[in-house]
Formats: sequence, structure tokens, C-alpha cells
Amino acid sequence: MSLPPHAPVVPDTPTPTPPVRWGLLGAGHIARRGAQGIVDAPGCELAAVAARDHGRAGTLAADFGCDTTYASYTQLCADERVEAVYVNTTHPWHLEHALLAIEAGKHVLVEKPIALNAAQATQVFDAARAAGVFAIEGMWTRTLPVIREVERVVGDGEIGDVVRVEASLSLNLDYDERHRLFDLDNGGGALLDMGVYCCAFLWLFLGRPDTVHVMGSLAPTGADQVAALQWGYDSGAIGHAFVTSRGLAPGRALIVGRRGYVEIDPKFHHPAGATVVVDGAPPRRIQAPHQQFAHQFAEAARCIRAGELESPLVPHADTIGVMEILDAARSELGVHYPQE
Repeated sequence: MSLPPHAPVVPDTPTPTPPVRWGLLGAGHIARRGAQGIVDAPGCELAAVAARDHGRAGTLAADFGCDTTYASYTQLCADERVEAVYVNTTHPWHLEHALLAIEAGKHVLVEKPIALNAAQATQVFDAARAAGVFAIEGMWTRTLPVIREVERVVGDGEIGDVVRVEASLSLNLDYDERHRLFDLDNGGGALLDMGVYCCAFLWLFLGRPDTVHVMGSLAPTGADQVAALQWGYDSGAIGHAFVTSRGLAPGRALIVGRRGYVEIDPKFHHPAGATVVVDGAPPRRIQAPHQQFAHQFAEAARCIRAGELESPLVPHADTIGVMEILDAARSELGVHYPQE
């Protein structure tokens, strides 16, 4: 079976001073969540917002007490007061916008998925390292206190060697070729939208699989709408990820060990808690404060002030590895983006 992974050790450091000043590239729904995360995170400050619709940027900025807005992403990246950029545009633009910020000497936190494919993800990280700036995918799940405590429990061997990990996410959408999840021009598909969370979770507790089997179906546009990935390991361990944009899955995750299991509350990618069951002992609850996106911005700020180029919680190699799995799954299902 798979040996329990060791939870990464993150230094317990004081709140970074001075606070890291963040700029937002994009002013949509996710940008609003990001702005709230920045405001809530210790050691972070919202410095500027840019959007092609300047009015939209102004509305978002005003709602969070920020008085600097731009109608151009290039202008924001040229602002010397901005130290770090949160790229939250849609998937096909992540590479271009991340490189724009990196070339301007800014640290970057790029919304998940970091890019359309593993080659683009590698390009982002290589550029950041060459420029000497910090870069991280916005896989906020891996920075949440509940998930970090689950990592510790599993890593300490409380449930024994890991034999199975499963995770599922879904959206129950009526088919609409204009909807982002069905639009290939906009990076549509259940795998990149939700599968990235499931695969990142499996990778966290099992690592890179030795084999991957894929099943699924496509929407009329060619975007994946149902996908099931079975990960196999020479050790005998198994991982299972399921996503769909045309159904209702519970959103749970489960880690099964030789002596017990951990069940993550739905939705597992931002859970309120988890339950640990060990043979012969009563169930034990894990609960911890949850401030949504704030944890990933706090971790980014810690790394930036410490001079680190990547976070031990979301290392570059893991992000690229997950993208490689998604690349292979899309290839097997026949999903290809025009920008590739």
C-alpha cells in the first residue's frame, strides 16, 4: 500500500511587514472573492484593480476600500506600488497575463488551473524563477487549516498506510453552448474547472500514479462534461476522481487507510471539517477556522517576505504533475483547446 505522506513543514512566522501590496488582473466573481481574501489575510493589502471594463474595476475596488484602478492590465503591472498580482482571468488567458506580471517583476498567484496545460504551467514557473519572483497556483484547498490538519493525521500514520483516496465534484448545468464550462474557446470542461481540485487532492495523499484509466463523455461542443479517472499504484493503492457538469455528486472526499479512514465534509475543496475514524476508537472531528481565499494569500505573503520562490504547501512540481494528468485525460477523451 502507499506509505502516508509527510505533511509539509511551514515556518510559524509573524505577520509579514510591511504588508504585500496586491493588484488584481480581472474584476469578475472570482476577483471579488480574491479581494475579500486579500483584505482578510494578515500581511496583505489590496493596492489596485484592473479590468478591461474600467467601470467594473472601479466598483470592485470601491467595495474593498481601494482607490487605484486601471483599464489596462499592462498599466497595473507597471505600477511600482504593486508587488504581487492575482491573475483571475479565464483559463486561456492565464499564461499571457502571468507572464505579463512576471516580466514586470511582480510575484504572481494564478487562479486554478494555472494554465491550459502542463507545458504552459512549466513556462509560468520557469519565467518566475528566472525573474526571481514568487509564483503559485491558486489551489487554495491545500492551504486550508482543515486540509493541513488532515495531512498531519494521515502523515503521522493514524489511519495506517493509504489504500484508497477518492474525490468528486459536480455542477448540475443545463446544456448551453455559450456557458463557460461548455465553451472550448474559453477553456471549458469539467476537468479543468473541477477535476483539477480532485486530482490535486489525490496527488496530495498518493503522489504521482503509475497508471491512469479514463472514462467520460463530451458535450456537443467537444468539452468534457463527465469524467472519471482511476489512478493505480504499484503498491496496490487506488485513487478515484469523478467530475461532471451535468449531474449532482456529493462533493465528498475519502482517504482510506489500513487502520481507519478520514472523510472530508462536502464540498471537500473548502470543507468545514473532517471526520477521523480509527479502528477501535470513537470518531473524532477535525474543525478549524476557514477564511476562504485568505489562507492562500497569507501563505503567498509569507513566502514573498521570506524570499522564497515557491510554497511548500503548493509546490511547482505538484501543480505541473496534476496538469500532466489532466492533459493525458483530455487527450484520451478527445478534448483539445484552440489555443493549444
